[in-house]
Amino acid sequence: MTTATFAVKGMTCGGCVNSVTKALKNVVGVTDTNVDLAGAKATVTFDENQTNLSALKEAVEDAGYDVD
Repeated sequence: MTTATFAVKGMTCGGCVNSVTKALKNVVGVTDTNVDLAGAKATVTFDENQTNLSALKEAVEDAGYDVD
């Protein structure tokens, strides 16, 4: 398992946190996710044999948020 943290821009409320969390959990291989509104970041634990950081960032971008 690998854990990665990346910045998520554009979140303004709890609904945004839920949207980002759902987007990440829908990626095959993700086992845990913690989205922090105040810190504007997401920490994700995933199986690197099933997905990668690029796919996770793409999922967040597809949900309508910017990723650094």
